[in-house]
Amino acid sequence: MEIDQRNTPPGGKKREELKQIIVVLIGLPGSGKSTFCEEVAKISNRPWVRVCQDAINNGKSGTKIMCLSVAAAALEYGKSVLIDRCNIDKEQRADFLKLGGSETEKHAVVLDLPNSLCISRSVKRSGHEGKLQGGRAAQVVNHMAPKKELPKLSEGFNRIMFCYNEKDVKEAIKLYGSLSLCDSLPFGCFGQKSVDSMVQVGIRSFFKKQDTSGNAKSVPEDSGNQGAEAGSHTADFQFDLEKASDIIVEQVEEYIGRIGEAKLVMVDLSHGSKILSLVKTKAAKKNIDSNKFSTFVGDITQLRSCGGLSCNVIANPTNWEIKPGGGGVNAAVFKAAGFVLEVATKERAEKLAAGECVVVPLPSSSPWFGAEGVTHVIHVLGPNMNPKRPNCLKDDYTKGCKILREAYSSLFEGFASIVKPYGNKDQNGKRAAAYVPENNKKTKDSSSSLSKSGVNNRNQDEQGSNTKTWNPWAQALHKIAMSPDSHKDIVLEVSDHVVVIKDSYPKAQQHLLVIARCHGLDSLADVSGEDIPLMKEMHDVGLKWAEKLILENNSLEFRLGYHSIPSMRQLHLHVISQDFDSTHLKNKKHWLSFNTPFFLDSVNVVKQLEEAGELRLGNESFFDGVLRCHRCLSVNPNMPKLKNHLRSCKDPLTFLIQNGYLISSEGKYSR
Repeated sequence: MEIDQRNTPPGGKKREELKQIIVVLIGLPGSGKSTFCEEVAKISNRPWVRVCQDAINNGKSGTKIMCLSVAAAALEYGKSVLIDRCNIDKEQRADFLKLGGSETEKHAVVLDLPNSLCISRSVKRSGHEGKLQGGRAAQVVNHMAPKKELPKLSEGFNRIMFCYNEKDVKEAIKLYGSLSLCDSLPFGCFGQKSVDSMVQVGIRSFFKKQDTSGNAKSVPEDSGNQGAEAGSHTADFQFDLEKASDIIVEQVEEYIGRIGEAKLVMVDLSHGSKILSLVKTKAAKKNIDSNKFSTFVGDITQLRSCGGLSCNVIANPTNWEIKPGGGGVNAAVFKAAGFVLEVATKERAEKLAAGECVVVPLPSSSPWFGAEGVTHVIHVLGPNMNPKRPNCLKDDYTKGCKILREAYSSLFEGFASIVKPYGNKDQNGKRAAAYVPENNKKTKDSSSSLSKSGVNNRNQDEQGSNTKTWNPWAQALHKIAMSPDSHKDIVLEVSDHVVVIKDSYPKAQQHLLVIARCHGLDSLADVSGEDIPLMKEMHDVGLKWAEKLILENNSLEFRLGYHSIPSMRQLHLHVISQDFDSTHLKNKKHWLSFNTPFFLDSVNVVKQLEEAGELRLGNESFFDGVLRCHRCLSVNPNMPKLKNHLRSCKDPLTFLIQNGYLISSEGKYSR
């Protein structure tokens, strides 16, 4: 396939002016992909290149690799590209989303027409490029249809457009055909049929059963707002309202001073809401400032347009799978925010246990973002006293009150992390991670698919989610960071931003951890240029402790750094002596995690953030390496022999010294 190079030479001015787009067509044979491409190219002023696998090999069928090559060449010469393949599953689409630079937009147009129409078209056609016609075409369509996997924004698409009939297709052709050289389209998911057709019956709370007859006094919960009020609400599991209102007011009183100028608003649909009345009365008795905490009757999804409240953060009483549906406020929130909320949520957490919450920044492509000014949704799950629902506590209010208290505590911790992030008031979209109370960690481990060696640029298709669901055993550091006063026996130092402890399983004579106390920083994957002040503070604290330990034993040498993919939740800096003399240093993975590029030196982390605003993360492929001494670089066959060798090897740590990574009695980092 030839590419016209006359008007768009590489590096030329016109190429710089173009807003390049890759459009990945998705549909069964007969859905109209080729027609779509031809019609768009016919009416468009934009230089499009159609990449069709059925005709890519000099008019004959070719391979996916050929398609990738032609598409890459077209982009190189400033063209936009139409990928004319079935692309029915994520795997088929993945490689095409890696093409182009960061400025290249990745679109999907889904031709999800009825199977019967696709069969009818493909059977009747003649002279098809891929020879797929007649009776065989029907077999192929029927075979492929069950395997169809609709695209998601999390794959790396900027925009997805769904077409379910010929009218939709014509509108899509007109839309793309009208794009001029520099035009762009709004990002997000457009035209998809709602998975949940249920309408909002009411906004409910953690503790009140919904009356599905429509006469419910649905009860919401409290959230806050930044600069103005941020609405919230609660879920509906038949919790005693007196007990619930006591806990709500107690938690509001505890957290109200931690949210600066922000406000908390408790919202319910019903003017006769008992829970609103109870909370309002009890809050007044405790002299809680009504300018900081108030109640409101209205629709949680239209607080600005219908209620005049500028609410940025909405608390959503969800289900354990954090899925749309179920009626009530959860269904209403997902419907108002659109499909992008579901995508953003799944990138943050797969499940919640009772008492947990997860903070999700709402993508700007959400209609809720523009119409109501909502920037964040905090999904939260309370205790269940409803015997018709799973995990009913059966009137165990001792446990129920404990969980409800944890739910509100985690909710307000999440909200505080949004309105008062470390060192920067404008990091609204930054802090977004699950806060998991200690006794309710029922989450399933799912590894974070960080980039193998690339830049952590929030591209979920290449990087994976920046957060993951952590196993209970991996929560210990998070618990210490959030509640250091409960661990005074092991805490060496604590400040507003960090806490210092000894590693419980030290891999050397001296092994300390400097743990960030900032909520939402689970690992380096969550770090950006906005966190430079915190990273410098962590480094300085680590350096101070290394120097202190060297004064006690001047033979010690230290290195400060982070694991690219930590095993424990909560960002933490390792301050580790380079003797590696410890019974806890047991296996190859232990050794390689501190002696390969998987371990990132603190000075380099800060430098990268200052220069690029983002980090290059190592990956677990380094664990396939050999057991090489970090001093003399000799290779050892197994861990016992390596450890025996380390006891006698006295070679200088040349690499660390030359790069300024080593702290010893003779010197320290160059600052």
